[in-house]
Amino acid sequence: METKPIAESPSPVRKEAGGGDFVQQKGATGAERAAEQGAAKGPEKAAEQEARWPALVAIVTAGLVYGALPGSLSVGPRWLLIAVIAALEVPTMIAHYRGAYRVNRVLGFVVSGVLTAFVVGSVALLVAYIPSHRESPVALLRSAACLWVSNVITFALWYWRLDSGGPYCRAWTRDLAKRAAFLFPQFTLKHADWSPQFVDYLFLAFNTSTALSPTDAPVLNR
Repeated sequence: METKPIAESPSPVRKEAGGGDFVQQKGATGAERAAEQGAAKGPEKAAEQEARWPALVAIVTAGLVYGALPGSLSVGPRWLLIAVIAALEVPTMIAHYRGAYRVNRVLGFVVSGVLTAFVVGSVALLVAYIPSHRESPVALLRSAACLWVSNVITFALWYWRLDSGGPYCRAWTRDLAKRAAFLFPQFTLKHADWSPQFVDYLFLAFNTSTALSPTDAPVLNR
């Protein structure tokens, strides 16, 4: 008796060029799919690949530096920003350690947005106070330095959260050099396992705010 081969049912799993299965999911971007697959392997592994404490230290530093501004140049009380940061960072870190990727990502954007709003508001007050001579030149210069430091940290946070879908997605993305928005020198050296950390984005933000020429990590057009 002749037996006929049983036709295999279509599978949502396809093979990638580099090997390994990749599950197709509708309504999700490639970065989100990578993060969700990484979450199935455990959030601890992603945390080992890219630590969160440098970003946390930078956020707290920005809040403390902002608190050094004169009361006339701060948006609300000088302690308001650090209090808001503390209230938002606690659930953000809890969401990270519990593997709640989407919650952590949304709260991270909220923290960066709050810091951006405070810095922009104080910069506007600083510009308005310069011609009015309400503050001494030394106080204005000190305030400008504090706002510059906060501005560098703010841009570093946005770079860190947005590039290649954020830190969690970068930890589970293959061929990161083909997806990144910045061409870091390490990518040109073909370091297959290298992934930019927060310190790299902080250095990029510092160079961007001080150099009058392209930095060592140019922006790529995707």
